[in-house]
Amino acid sequence: MAAKTLIKYFENLLPLEEEEKAVVEEAFSERQIKRKQFILQEGDICKHHTFVVQGCFRMYMVDEKGKEHNLQFAIENWWITDIGSFYSEEPSRLYIEALEPSIVLQLKKEDQLKLFDNNLKFNQIFRSLTEKALVSAHRRILEIISSTAEERYLDFLKRYPYFFNRISNVQIASYLGVTPEFLSTIRKKIVRY
Repeated sequence: MAAKTLIKYFENLLPLEEEEKAVVEEAFSERQIKRKQFILQEGDICKHHTFVVQGCFRMYMVDEKGKEHNLQFAIENWWITDIGSFYSEEPSRLYIEALEPSIVLQLKKEDQLKLFDNNLKFNQIFRSLTEKALVSAHRRILEIISSTAEERYLDFLKRYPYFFNRISNVQIASYLGVTPEFLSTIRKKIVRY
């Protein structure tokens, strides 16, 4: 059952009582997502925090020239949400698309607020998740403004080795802010060393 995966994830952060586990099972909705199916599209308001039980997703935007820019990938035991749209309830500029057939658990904002009101532990858990996401976003911004493309690629290899059999080079290039051709050049250069 998908909820057991999420409960185990939460318990790695803080132990849960039996009634708290039941609350998790009740608050989150399980969804089966097909490959290439969207759970968020530009112009929609992000209504859920999404926990990936199985599968792989990407979050991206499309610029005015039609070019896609990948902002995030998410695999098992990761979260993917347009947090700005979720909290502001304003239309998103982002897309979240399944790259593989997937199973997710989703939490609506009103259910999240109930969790927070009724149990301090969930407030702590989600605060921790938000802090980790903020640290990751800051690290990514710093890499983009202060690292070469080759350094970004090497860092990506080191941090996310499990993505390479699941995400195309085109997707990785977009995430790194380079063309697929330039990424190919970087990869060939690295192999020679």
